[in-house]
Amino acid sequence: MTETANSAAGGAASGAVETALAPNEGLLSLPAHELAAKIQAGEVTSREVTQAFLDRIAESDDAVGAFLHVGAEEALAAADAVDAQVAAGEEPVSPLAGVPLALKDLFVTTDAPTTAASKILEGYMSPYDATIVTKIRAAGIPILGKTNLDEFAMGSSNENSAYKVTHNPHDLSRTPGGSGGGTAAALASGQAPLGIGTDTGGSIRQPASLTGTVGAKPTYGAVSRYGMIANASSLDQCGPCANNVLDTALLHEVIAGHDPFDATSVDRPVSSVVEAAREGASGDLSGVRIGRVKQFGGEGTQAGVSDVIEASFAQLESQGAEIVEVDCPNFAHVMGAYYIIQTSEVSSNLARFDGMRYGQRRGDDGSHSAEEVMAITRGEGFGDEVKRRVILGTYALSVGYYDAYYLQAQRIRTLVAQDFAKAFEQVDVIAGPATPTTAFKLGDKVDDPLAMYNFDLFTLPLNLAGLPGLSVPAGTASDTGLPVGLQVIAPAFADERMYKVAAAFEAGRK
Repeated sequence: MTETANSAAGGAASGAVETALAPNEGLLSLPAHELAAKIQAGEVTSREVTQAFLDRIAESDDAVGAFLHVGAEEALAAADAVDAQVAAGEEPVSPLAGVPLALKDLFVTTDAPTTAASKILEGYMSPYDATIVTKIRAAGIPILGKTNLDEFAMGSSNENSAYKVTHNPHDLSRTPGGSGGGTAAALASGQAPLGIGTDTGGSIRQPASLTGTVGAKPTYGAVSRYGMIANASSLDQCGPCANNVLDTALLHEVIAGHDPFDATSVDRPVSSVVEAAREGASGDLSGVRIGRVKQFGGEGTQAGVSDVIEASFAQLESQGAEIVEVDCPNFAHVMGAYYIIQTSEVSSNLARFDGMRYGQRRGDDGSHSAEEVMAITRGEGFGDEVKRRVILGTYALSVGYYDAYYLQAQRIRTLVAQDFAKAFEQVDVIAGPATPTTAFKLGDKVDDPLAMYNFDLFTLPLNLAGLPGLSVPAGTASDTGLPVGLQVIAPAFADERMYKVAAAFEAGRK
């Protein structure tokens, strides 16, 4: 594994990452769609763009810790292929051809290690690419490398990685969020213009909110999960990340679509998210009804976050939207239901990591039985948070507790979905905070799992219901000076609605 940042916690001083990026400041500050246009026009090559971002990673990632692996050679080769097509006068293979991307290290790739930030998969090389990796390659998008995450995507602060801690570029003493903090930090620090994350309970939207970037969780089943290492199969969804709404929508269209290799993939047309983002850029929200959930906010929400969200609703109203309060009473039970379902599915999914078929193997010296080798391998290979969730899930699924816990949680899941359905009878989209606070200090919650779990309170309901959601920068909190994200939620397979509203909101803030 090629690592580019300090290992373990600490190693970086508090403060924001320097953003004066001469001599490549012009390239690094451009939106992805503008970079793509310049590449296709021959004003700059994909190799020059890709190299500029690789240089930025090299100069800043010791402080940020966003990447677990950087594949410079592979990225430049992909860039050269795009440049050859441009030189030959060929049509671009996608609207983002030539623009590089940061990939969360939860997707298997044939040309780079896939670790899921776990020691149990250290050095693992996959014999195949994940479906979205195949689509990214086909779209002419160079992959800069694999980004850090909480081990097996379990966590909300990026402190559960077995290899390093990722730092928030706005304040290096704080979390970038989790589990996809590596991708979000890469975007926020100018190391990449595009990124891919995964979202089981908010792991795209929460880091986007804390780093002032854009992150979208598509409708469950709209993007293939084939080749994405499973956390909780009925909750997981991969999605696009960028520094603005249009770039996020363009990447969404690249990775979305039916996949026969994924049994949960839905065979229906991809939502017209790019068209919606372009339409929303006018800033006009006349006739759009936006729901405000009664249960979002209140006690436990940071004052600075509440102020930004209040101002956001005022802005949306000034842009022509009608704000409607909606009541979702079963959201009060989301936390318990989510963690019973999630840990139960973790218990099942992680059973495959036994040291017998792939990944690390420990204790195989001839003196231990196969069962003992499995126990030793898992004991040394899994971190504390993964072990905690496996134990909780195994307990919830055990004889005598399945009905009392797991089935009850599934009933709550149904009630949450019904709350959303009733709300969408009154409104087109729902908006609210993505997180209850701005980025917290690294180490503040690491010894308090319940406090860490509660940080996902506003993002969890969507995953239980399988709905799409997006976090868009809404401003900075007056009490911390750190980013706050506005979460926009749409009905299932109406992803274009959240892009239109988010793009309009983004335009209204300029």
